[in-house]
Amino acid sequence: MLLRHHHHHHLHHPRPLLSFPFSSTLSHPQPHPSLSFLSIIMSSSSSSSTSPPPTTTTTKKKKPRRGQPESDLKHKLDMCSKRNDLAKALQLYDDARVKGIPLSLHHYNSLLYLCSRGDEEGNGIMSSERGFEVFEQMVVAGVQPNEASFTSLARFAAMREDPETAFEVVRRMKVSGIAPRLRSYWPALEGFCGKGMAERVYEVDGHMRESGVVAEEPELRCVLRASVDAKHGDKVYEVLHQLRETVRQVGEDTARILEEWFGSEAGGEVGLRRWDKEMVRKGVAKGGGGWHGQGWLGTGKWNVVRTQMDDAGVCCCCREKLDWLVEHGPFDAVIDAANVGLVNQRDLSFSQLHSVVKKLQLLSPTRRLPLVVLHRNRVYGGPALHPRNRQLLESWENSIALYATPTGSNDDWYWLYAAVSSKCLLVTNDEMRDHLFQLLGNDFFPRWKEKHQVRLSIARNGVSLHMPPPYSIVIQESEKGHWHVPMVMEDELGKLRQWLCVTRKAATCAKTKLSGLS
Repeated sequence: MLLRHHHHHHLHHPRPLLSFPFSSTLSHPQPHPSLSFLSIIMSSSSSSSTSPPPTTTTTKKKKPRRGQPESDLKHKLDMCSKRNDLAKALQLYDDARVKGIPLSLHHYNSLLYLCSRGDEEGNGIMSSERGFEVFEQMVVAGVQPNEASFTSLARFAAMREDPETAFEVVRRMKVSGIAPRLRSYWPALEGFCGKGMAERVYEVDGHMRESGVVAEEPELRCVLRASVDAKHGDKVYEVLHQLRETVRQVGEDTARILEEWFGSEAGGEVGLRRWDKEMVRKGVAKGGGGWHGQGWLGTGKWNVVRTQMDDAGVCCCCREKLDWLVEHGPFDAVIDAANVGLVNQRDLSFSQLHSVVKKLQLLSPTRRLPLVVLHRNRVYGGPALHPRNRQLLESWENSIALYATPTGSNDDWYWLYAAVSSKCLLVTNDEMRDHLFQLLGNDFFPRWKEKHQVRLSIARNGVSLHMPPPYSIVIQESEKGHWHVPMVMEDELGKLRQWLCVTRKAATCAKTKLSGLS
């Protein structure tokens, strides 16, 4: 599935939106007498640059209080959004217009959002038409649209299978100084892909890059789908490297498209019969390992197998060893003590924590104790008051292996900073998906986490540490022109990850089937 949202509306002869009327009549739409769709976009996007600055006043504008018509309408529309109740929202909108209740940007965006999701009967044309009416009234009322408003407008165009207009909306946004977001591009990207218009898909993708918008897997999958359908081998190669750089591991839908490409006649026709091996080696060295970027190597049909890696990072199919893109640091470690001590426990278990500390000390080349990071409240209260636990904490403190984070602070910041700055392992089962970790960026942090996070499981025989794999879990391109593509896993702990092993048919495969794999 390529969709980011659930709308599919198949029309045999969709009417171009550049002359789409702003009325609720569906049977025989006629051109609007004075205002085309495009002119509305232009007028709304240019008003911010042509309108005079607002008059300053010493009196601060008060927000509508609960009980006032505007506030009540906002609350009711928010409830409609939660329930996806478009019919009720439009009834509230019509009543508000009759009563002369002024609508704010929030009011309009709530209505536009609901219209972009379609009605209960799945009639996207009806809901998109009402959405155009709301947008037109928004412009007429002098309410300046923002990114969310324009994105809804692009979705209306997509609901009528008009990706050209959806793309025009995004271009007008950028011209008017409103920065498009990733979601703004999706209606045009998906629409062009669905129509098999690969060149237009590439144009949207290029516009995204120019705008500094980084594509994620759904968008790259869309470009990949268009490239495979168009048999554009060079573009497939380019997208594979984009996936390697930004996504690293692919989902099932993307994996199936890759399997389709490598199993196709067009896929088998791409590639060099002869190539400069020294240039390839230099490319691998320059890139830090795991890829060379010199294009498809070899010729002939591909062999595609779903396989796994052994504990040494060797492919169970082709027996190639995967690379570390960056080498390990020393086996010194930082422990997220609260997380470790609470695995399968109701209260913090210091004996469990102590077991992990001893295991990590044995792994250290210098037999150095790991750094135990624990919130001050847990160091001086609760189970820590037990004499045996108190003695354990004092021994760590005397060895400078305990850090008690201050009251009122988030201990996550401390163990993360210690691990990153020391370039050492971090022991925690925390998936680190909170906002604070997202601030570190999608480029650096997932890579760092992959190479440094140690997780643990508890069984009858005690604590087991799951060390980082001896290879990078990222799409890899070998010097032989082979590919290994890791697939996303829901729960990675204790499970073997599936990989796509892609080699030329001429290459022998040591093992083509694994238990439970197809």
